[in-house]
Amino acid sequence: MTRYEMAQIVAKALAKGANVDKLAAEFADELDALGVRVAALEKKSDNVKITGAIRYHWSNGKNGDNHLTSSQLRTRLTFTGKVNDNWDYVGLIENRQVFQDTVKPNGENSNYVGEDGKTQFQRAFLRGRLGGAKVTAGRYALELGHSEGDIYSTRFDGIHVSYGNKIRLAGYYGKPAFFDWRERVGRNNDAFKKAWGVNLEADLGKNVTLWAGYDKFEKNDEAINVAPLTDDNGIWNVGAQFKLKDVSLAGLYAKSNADYAYKDKGFYVDLNYKGAKASTPGSWGVQAKYYHWGDGVQISHGWDNLFEPMTNGFKGYKLGAKYAVAKGMVAEVAWWDTKDMKTDVKSKALWTAMHVTF
Repeated sequence: MTRYEMAQIVAKALAKGANVDKLAAEFADELDALGVRVAALEKKSDNVKITGAIRYHWSNGKNGDNHLTSSQLRTRLTFTGKVNDNWDYVGLIENRQVFQDTVKPNGENSNYVGEDGKTQFQRAFLRGRLGGAKVTAGRYALELGHSEGDIYSTRFDGIHVSYGNKIRLAGYYGKPAFFDWRERVGRNNDAFKKAWGVNLEADLGKNVTLWAGYDKFEKNDEAINVAPLTDDNGIWNVGAQFKLKDVSLAGLYAKSNADYAYKDKGFYVDLNYKGAKASTPGSWGVQAKYYHWGDGVQISHGWDNLFEPMTNGFKGYKLGAKYAVAKGMVAEVAWWDTKDMKTDVKSKALWTAMHVTF
């Protein structure tokens, strides 16, 4: 091996942050001669980043007389590649291993064990800036309804553009991409052929945020197995969040114009104290939330797997807590006590989970 070849190895080690000071001193002249090549190595060494999010959960509860139990391991790997100084490409693959579930693929109330859809290339999108606007385009995760994605929280094929700092205007256009756990329960829901919406947020100082939005989902006349979604749905929502030191209080009101809805209105009040951060061991937070959430204002709720049996909307409360047991490891527990708005069938659920991120 020549000194030049050895210097290239040292340059790569330096680019990755290795402690090779003695070698760097020994090959100082060669490294200096490499110059631009060393800088290129440093830039390429971080060109693609891989992050992970692993979650094991166990839940147990009842919906009416039906006993519902679930135990799953969900693994997500995210690949972020730098296209240039302004744009990144992001891809996410996911695998779910079902250890126990009381819902089989055909909808029977029976135990199911196995892989849920196997490994899926779940998200793929470009993210960057055009002038002063932030742009996301491709298949990405769309959250509508603030708090916990109470209006919509799943994949979306389209484009999302936002602009502003203290006052933020955002809009999106595309098609809902339902293909995750619903495949297993026989409800790969393609009821809506396209969707679009606008949202306006404004910060009033450091402690108050106000928002208003409109989301339009247009029906797919060729869709199959889509009950009870049978028509277009336009949803207005307004809300506010107040923060004071460690306390956060948020509320939202939503109104739908869907003819199929039993209840076309909904609201929630969400109270949080502190919050668990994966980067800070020992940090913790608690939550108390009250729902009065009609079926017309939920396209795909963030906790859809819990509320899906209540087809007429639901009302009740949630109590939750999170604790960072170690760096990159957060434990979670939550309790729901809700009931169907039309039938008054009660639903109770205990959720526990361990989140591991790296």
